[in-house]
Amino acid sequence: MTPVTPADRVNAASGTGTGTATGTASDTAGNAAENAGGAAAEAAPGVPGGPLRALLHRPHSTGPAPGAGAAAAAEPAERCDLCAAPVQDGHRHMLDVQRSEVLCTCGPCALLFAHSTAGGRTYKLLPGRRAELPGFRIDPMVWARLGVPVDLAFFVRDGATGEVRVGYPSPLGVARSAVGPEVWEEVVRGYPEPVELADDVEALLVHRTEGPDGSAHARGRHWIVPLDDCYRLAALVRTHWRGLSGGPEVREHIDAFFAGLAGTSRTADEPRSQHV
Repeated sequence: MTPVTPADRVNAASGTGTGTATGTASDTAGNAAENAGGAAAEAAPGVPGGPLRALLHRPHSTGPAPGAGAAAAAEPAERCDLCAAPVQDGHRHMLDVQRSEVLCTCGPCALLFAHSTAGGRTYKLLPGRRAELPGFRIDPMVWARLGVPVDLAFFVRDGATGEVRVGYPSPLGVARSAVGPEVWEEVVRGYPEPVELADDVEALLVHRTEGPDGSAHARGRHWIVPLDDCYRLAALVRTHWRGLSGGPEVREHIDAFFAGLAGTSRTADEPRSQHV
């Protein structure tokens, strides 16, 4: 098969070949139920479809098969989804906006799409900014209006419509729902400075921690992160969730995830949304 080149992808973005969204909420829930042993499950609206699940289930390299040659041992586990070139650990990701698909991206393709206009409205390079927002507060009453049943969620703005959606991890994957404009205004009002997110590719990640009395605390952890970080976190929750409440193991992995964010925090100058 002839590898797809970056030029082919640019042509697709300009209209000579466009993708359509694939997968449904029920499809995602069905796969999750099968993985859990066939138990029936009903997914919440907005669970991402087939292509986006690739990031959640992308296998880690376990080394070459027994008896494989030196060439196989040296070959990378992953390749660029745009041009099929080998990619190494720490490679960048691209978002196919129309298909809601996260793509592995090699260095040259990342440079090609580094400018927001290069991929049109189809492809967007996921930024590298990870910035903690100290002093951010979300009032418990505002959180209740969001209808999120857990204390971990992320907010992403749709670049085409300006609509903000909230997603949260669950044993079935990622559930998502729309956030009303007035509720979003109340959410961002909890920070003393404007919260600027790059449309489609950056998220406000929120983890509400327990207060002294054991109830959810308004302060918690608040970060601006690339979208793929949110799906890595969702994968951790899905993998380590036990019972009805998740159990101590999943909480340890969540704490380790945020500790890792603190170790890679940076405030690189990234494209910003034009929405306020």
